[in-house]
Amino acid sequence: MSVTAALGFVAAGCHAGIKRRKFDMALLATEDGCPVPCAAVFTQNKFVAPPVELDRATLDANGWQAAAVIVNSGNANAGTGKPGYKDAQLMAAATGHALQIANSHVMVCSTGIIGTPLPMEPILSHVPHLAKKLSVAGGHDAARGILTTDHQTKEVVIQGSNFTLGGMAKGCGMIAPNMATMLAFLTTDADVPRAVMQKALKAASDATFNTLNVDGATSTNDTAMLLASGKRGKADADEFVNAVLAACRDLTMQMARDAEGMTRMAHVTVTGAASEAEAKAAAKSIVENNLVKCSWYGGDPYWGRLMAAAGSAGVELDVAKSRVAYGGIVVAKSGVAIAHDGQALTEHMMGDEVQIEVHLGAGKASAKMIGIDLGPGYIRENSRTS
Repeated sequence: MSVTAALGFVAAGCHAGIKRRKFDMALLATEDGCPVPCAAVFTQNKFVAPPVELDRATLDANGWQAAAVIVNSGNANAGTGKPGYKDAQLMAAATGHALQIANSHVMVCSTGIIGTPLPMEPILSHVPHLAKKLSVAGGHDAARGILTTDHQTKEVVIQGSNFTLGGMAKGCGMIAPNMATMLAFLTTDADVPRAVMQKALKAASDATFNTLNVDGATSTNDTAMLLASGKRGKADADEFVNAVLAACRDLTMQMARDAEGMTRMAHVTVTGAASEAEAKAAAKSIVENNLVKCSWYGGDPYWGRLMAAAGSAGVELDVAKSRVAYGGIVVAKSGVAIAHDGQALTEHMMGDEVQIEVHLGAGKASAKMIGIDLGPGYIRENSRTS
């Protein structure tokens, strides 16, 4: 029941016909229909989808509250202009009518292909169906309804000392380190100030969602939301912040393991950078480099590709003080290979997850990023999505 594990929330999912067979709609709502505090972070892509524009405007106007979130998958309602914005408004209106709540307390999210108008008939006709299906047990169906090319649902529950935090997410492609990298919905029964919620979600997104880079592509629809019913009373702020971080970290790892075509995950740490911004830039250059990603797919510790990617990132690099390590095994120093335990290195590279450190020798700052290998599965998936 993940996203409905916290008191005060119900959900449902269904197949409306946007996609051929799989679930393609979800509804998350407060059990009593009353609006609750809502925190949110959105994509930084300037080619933003109408649902994101609508949600930003709605939250700004209503004081950052929400009573329901309606989601469709299979179509992003992006690149659809003013008609797309109207369609998003119609989704909110239909949901408000079905739940007998104000449209101004309904959030709308869409995910899927870009540039194609929403098929409104199946969407609008199935909103009442979703409203009738709402239940505490409907969390898993909702998690199914938000998926696109994902192979499995992504759900999490964190138990605090006097509160519960639940969540669901989707995302396995078109993911890059720009807020919030996918769709994610978190709920809690803790009573915490909205300012604390927003700060917690932003910090958690930066530390988790924004460290995952599947393919360097920033979606038009990225959204993460956190709703709080307050049903179990006031919670310790620090404990709550840590719970949000733990939930987001768990969902991030689930997305990484379900990335399109993924066979191997790389945890890249850039150290010795002149600044944190330069460390992030170098890490991003490494995890997005196709040659690097191909070497991960082959289990090849090709350290030269890592240095070349870091060296082209436009950051300070002192080659004489640099080093590269896989799984703690240093394979290169000062820009040249050094003797190392080849057997231990081979064993590490054959694992599902690879640990990499690239030291730039230019300072004391560092940054981490999660990268995914590049193999036939990713190409197969993304050559047929349109």
